[in-house]
Amino acid sequence: MQLQRELKSEVACVSRKTTISLIKCDVGSLAGHHVVPKPLFTVAEKNLKEAAEKGVINSFLVFNAGDDLELLMLHEKGEQDIEIHELAWNTFKEAADKALDMKLYGAGQDLLKTAFSGTVRGMGPGVAEMEIEERGSDPIVVFAADKTSAGSFNYPLFRIFADPMNTAGLVIDPHMMGGFKFEVIDTIENKSIILKCPEEMYELLALIGTVGRYAVSRVWRANDDLICAASSVTKLSLIAGKYVGKDDPVMVVRAQHGLPAVGEVLAPFMHSYFVQGWMRGSHWGPLMPVGLKDSKCTAFDGPPRIVALGFQVSNGRIARDDEGNPMIADLFDDPAFALARREAMHNSCMLRRMGEFEPARLSSEEMEYTTIQQVLEKLGERFKPVKE
Repeated sequence: MQLQRELKSEVACVSRKTTISLIKCDVGSLAGHHVVPKPLFTVAEKNLKEAAEKGVINSFLVFNAGDDLELLMLHEKGEQDIEIHELAWNTFKEAADKALDMKLYGAGQDLLKTAFSGTVRGMGPGVAEMEIEERGSDPIVVFAADKTSAGSFNYPLFRIFADPMNTAGLVIDPHMMGGFKFEVIDTIENKSIILKCPEEMYELLALIGTVGRYAVSRVWRANDDLICAASSVTKLSLIAGKYVGKDDPVMVVRAQHGLPAVGEVLAPFMHSYFVQGWMRGSHWGPLMPVGLKDSKCTAFDGPPRIVALGFQVSNGRIARDDEGNPMIADLFDDPAFALARREAMHNSCMLRRMGEFEPARLSSEEMEYTTIQQVLEKLGERFKPVKE
């Protein structure tokens, strides 16, 4: 009973409901699939500033992960709100038009539909949203990755919320000993299941280890269903029916006060790990944690990059400094992740020495939505039965 009272008191401090919406889109890039140029930032910042002045959103941040434009918005309209999603859609469309005028590469690449239909889900852009009741202090970490696929956050989400060797709080924090629940999406069958850890840890691993099919969508604290994490699970190839670009997922994670500490949230990225995507969405590559200044993809269109930004939610806004500017921590801009960056480059060179041989290139099943199908169609009639 005492534990339940403590859990409830965390939320009771402040009853305000705030929605954190992180929506991304590849609208165009400078010099190949490299980086978002400043003119596209200008379009996004103008639109979101106007929306904030009108009271549509409370605060915002525009940033990039490689060639993906990222819109972080805090508001009070709840998840999948039409006005918020239309704001993001119109911003991406305007930025894509600007990119087209400038003849930037891949202009509007992720805008797979022609008209807004009430939500950007299923239209190309990636979305991670979370409605929270503000606690006395609510630290948030948002992640954005480039040159990788939906399912790339399975590994760190498992480490953060289910692995006591990563997250000490699972062992020594009474608020976390009840474990966490994971929503897993079957992206092929469009089905979902909720599994609880530690009781169903092995079943969870059996699914999410297949990163090309299963993706963790949401995580809750088991004791009280407090929302802890939300990630995008959009697979562009399944929407378009062919390869049109990498999924480049985004994620929002709450931390501290009965949840994993910020340091535990970041710990899985102290070493690099392999993800699907990289060049032409057809290769395995090591994920490299970088600061915003290095959020650009070069060698073989990579290596795949990920950025992490930390902030505090304060009365429905990103907490601001005395000049009114949002206070944002660039969490991977830190020598603590230098080893992961060195590992990523070492493994990148190793994989590229293999050229187009598996396992550097994805398996045939994963290649079905890439341009290799055009090669197979061209050669199709030349295949003959093997004579016994």
